Amino acid sequence: MTSGLWELVLRGVWVTVQLLFFSALLATAVSFVAGVARTHRLWIVRFLAGLYTEVFRGTSALVMIFWVFFVLPPAFGWQLVPMWAGTLALGLTYGAYGSEIVRGALGAVDPAQKEGGIALSFTPWQRMRLILLPQAVPEMIPPFSNLLIELLKGTALVSIMGMGDLAFSGNLVRLALQESAEIYTYILLIYFVIAFLLTRVMRGLEKKLKAGVGKAVPKRKTVTPEPAEIGGVR
Repeated sequence: MTSGLWELVLRGVWVTVQLLFFSALLATAVSFVAGVARTHRLWIVRFLAGLYTEVFRGTSALVMIFWVFFVLPPAFGWQLVPMWAGTLALGLTYGAYGSEIVRGALGAVDPAQKEGGIALSFTPWQRMRLILLPQAVPEMIPPFSNLLIELLKGTALVSIMGMGDLAFSGNLVRLALQESAEIYTYILLIYFVIAFLLTRVMRGLEKKLKAGVGKAVPKRKTVTPEPAEIGGVR
């Protein structure tokens, strides 16, 4: 490929990375808000969080992008640029999946830990911040890592809006070269490299978060007295 076509592909990589970053931030925030709300003591809060989760898990991310970009403007009289439309659609969609990860991790914390917080007269927020989240968050990292990779692959859907992401740029290069095998092989490799780097970063984060959680207590060396020494008899 010529340098001009490579420049087009690199611009697409940058757009994809930006979209991944912003939508991951939104998805993470939504995941924790909805996931914590799923464990709330008030049924109406749990109902609303569950309704959001079921609606966005049960709809297609592609259709959601269409809806945010093409349906919202005439309905509300404002227009989102493709970057923010994609961020909103992907963040809300993948945030619904993330909320189940948060809910499950919080529910897996030993009930004795929660009871200890109640015994110490902690408020619900203090129990969440000081007891539940420090133990639950490290367990969320592996499934969140998988969800992040899925989000990376989902960013290719924004090309339907004409957004110049990696998939859209690759298609332009294909049209220019009239050759599919070469450019799509490069696109596959680029997605793989980004996914591999994300996986390594998430593994490092998991190790860091688990470093101070659940450390094994050093075993004491016990000395068993000889039979002749028991009872003071030699």
